[in-house]
Amino acid sequence: MKIGCHGLVWTGRFDAEGIRYSVQKTHEAGFDLIEFPLMDPFSFDVATAKSALAEYGLSVSASLGLSEATDVSSEDSAVVKAGEELLNRAVDVVAEMGGTEFCGVIYSSMKKYMEPPTAKGLENSKAVIGRIADRAAGLGINVALEVVNRYETNVLNTGRQALAYLQDVNRGNLGVHLDTYHMNIEESDMFSPVLDTADVLRYVHIGESHRGYLGTGNVDFDNFFKALGRIGYDGPVVFESFSSAVVAPDLSRMLGIWRNLWADNEELGAHANAFIRDKLTAIKTIELH
Repeated sequence: MKIGCHGLVWTGRFDAEGIRYSVQKTHEAGFDLIEFPLMDPFSFDVATAKSALAEYGLSVSASLGLSEATDVSSEDSAVVKAGEELLNRAVDVVAEMGGTEFCGVIYSSMKKYMEPPTAKGLENSKAVIGRIADRAAGLGINVALEVVNRYETNVLNTGRQALAYLQDVNRGNLGVHLDTYHMNIEESDMFSPVLDTADVLRYVHIGESHRGYLGTGNVDFDNFFKALGRIGYDGPVVFESFSSAVVAPDLSRMLGIWRNLWADNEELGAHANAFIRDKLTAIKTIELH
């Protein structure tokens, strides 16, 4: 199991300077892995990322959220095509960096929809994701679909919805990505979805109910980590938190970061690393007895 940190904890810019800075800070906070947000995989500086990862001895994963212009759940064939091209490039970037995990809201746009998905839109989404999974499989990469709240997608809001989607796409390297922030909004509890998705759970985001310091909100982390222990989960566990003090303005608006619960990301990151590792250590004592 690798304990990681989302790059947006450190910076909202992922030019060469931002890439190096985020890798350095992830290492200094004690994490094993950095998750890069590939907001524009076509311009991402892979060479700088590889150099920084090697220098600081970190593993890497990547994620993204599609926009309206790249929404693969659209009925507009040109939009779907643009989305597939972006996802193809993102998978290639992960492979070029030496990563094995690609995740996020990659099956629809990350936005507040005003209508449920259409049958044709879902068909388009599943067809694209099937092809993306095939491309990723050829590069040794797992793909995980992030289950997010109703204000950020109209396709996958619960673990069970993700399971149904996966059954239709049916690819061995395609799995579920659970996020405690979103689960706290949509799921009935923090234990059952982990058990429900046990066979296909590939990726985990750890975020508090208000996106701030872990343990200061109302997410039931005790039962969530107990569930991870119960299923023997050994994939990435990645801390995610946002503040407009760091995140780029457009992303702050999209994520609804209207109030900042932290300003010192070094303290925040070190705290999160210790919090996650302490929970995992505690759960092991239950498993042994």
